[in-house]
Amino acid sequence: MKRFERIAVIGVGILGASVGWNLSRHGAKVVFIDAGQSGEGVTNWSFSWVNASNKTVRKSYFDLNVAGMAAHRELAEAIGPDSWWYPSGHLRWADDPAVEAKFLKTAELLAAWDYRVEVHTGAEVRRRLEPALTMPGDVPVLFYPDEAWVHGRHLVGRLVGQAVASGAELRSGIAVCDIGTHADGSIRTVALSDGCRLDVDIVVNAAGPSASQVAGLVARHLPMRREPGVVTRIDCAQVPVHRVLHAPHLEIRPDGDASMVLHSREVDALIDTGEEPAQLARLLHESARHVVPELGNSRIAQTRVAERPIPADGFPSVGAVPSVPGYYEAVSHSGITLGPVIGRLLASEILTGRRDEMLADFRPERFPS
Repeated sequence: MKRFERIAVIGVGILGASVGWNLSRHGAKVVFIDAGQSGEGVTNWSFSWVNASNKTVRKSYFDLNVAGMAAHRELAEAIGPDSWWYPSGHLRWADDPAVEAKFLKTAELLAAWDYRVEVHTGAEVRRRLEPALTMPGDVPVLFYPDEAWVHGRHLVGRLVGQAVASGAELRSGIAVCDIGTHADGSIRTVALSDGCRLDVDIVVNAAGPSASQVAGLVARHLPMRREPGVVTRIDCAQVPVHRVLHAPHLEIRPDGDASMVLHSREVDALIDTGEEPAQLARLLHESARHVVPELGNSRIAQTRVAERPIPADGFPSVGAVPSVPGYYEAVSHSGITLGPVIGRLLASEILTGRRDEMLADFRPERFPS
């Protein structure tokens, strides 16, 4: 196993925390660097749904997400599940026949890939799983029992806390403004906004929506999509549902004992029309009251429009960039699902030099420098 002077992990969301935690537990000297506070960026404003049922566009991507789900279960055993891990399953139904047919076809494909899925009626779901929901009694509802949701900020805090206890450094509220290289192009230093310059051997770019700017510091072109999303948290006296829901026109999940998270792709489409975030939040809140009438007395607590960290082709960019020795990327949408598995695989690659075949389709070199 290789030994390094210091490894800088830039960005301390779920991906950066997972990579750094895995490096630290194998004895590497890690410094976490985040322009904000760890876990409070896009990780805290993700829908945080752990799944592979929505990842069928490419079999290798589906397989990576299934591995991500398994890695979450292993991580819950390793560090304890309390406050961050909620493996309660996921429900999906539609109010449009064409959308319903598409969902059912996807469920058939997933079953053929040995992914657990059950089909219930709305009446069965209300009787057995979620009595607070409003839905037609005869509507088909897909139930994915192995899926989960994660409290991302709590998980990041747990991983970073354990890494720091093992000797890692955490530098929050400090941006990386330059990355220095040796004559051969390999990583030498990172310069920080507080005036410090750190000697490092390795840089891991896990900077989420800012990953393209960090890549530019080593003359690396990392094309990213612009895809903003709005997430609203609502407060309620008691959370009336227990699992992730994809209702018609709305995604909803618990976020603790007295809070819920709301999201909708349809509402996301209004972001660029000039609608204020407060109005987008009201649209989400109104949809939630239709799906779960008990939320009639809930109130909007927080709303954020956040950029999703999505490479241009929609797939992760994970691994070494051969043109810049010592520079690695860990950039992906679905970071909540993929964080633990990408953290493990990338840490192993950094420490041993071995490239895992599971990441073969997601290597950074597919984007020319």
